Amino acid sequence: MTEEPMAENTGLVDARARARHVRELYETLEGRLLGRTWTTPELAIGFTNDAAYVGRLVLAAESTWDIDGDTDAELRHKLAECLWWAFVLADRLAVDLPEAFESTMDRIGAGLGQAVEGR
Repeated sequence: MTEEPMAENTGLVDARARARHVRELYETLEGRLLGRTWTTPELAIGFTNDAAYVGRLVLAAESTWDIDGDTDAELRHKLAECLWWAFVLADRLAVDLPEAFESTMDRIGAGLGQAVEGR
């Protein structure tokens, strides 16, 4: 098995730009309602809350947890929100998430490729 290098993921770059725009809208609303924007720890708590709910939705998708509503629609929504939160936190913490994703997948893929090939 040969590892093909991945081209720069412009999809993630575009997603980051959309996430930034939505965050700017939230910041406007937070300024109006709270007189300030959320802190980094508050953003992290928002992310972990949504990520935890993904766990419940996975259980619901496997019919081991009951929820009200459309499980598939909720799962799509919460997974997308978690991706949004990741971009928001990465921006707040000065992490280039598209680059970090590419380099991490390259490193993991290379290691797994070697393991699969028995090297």
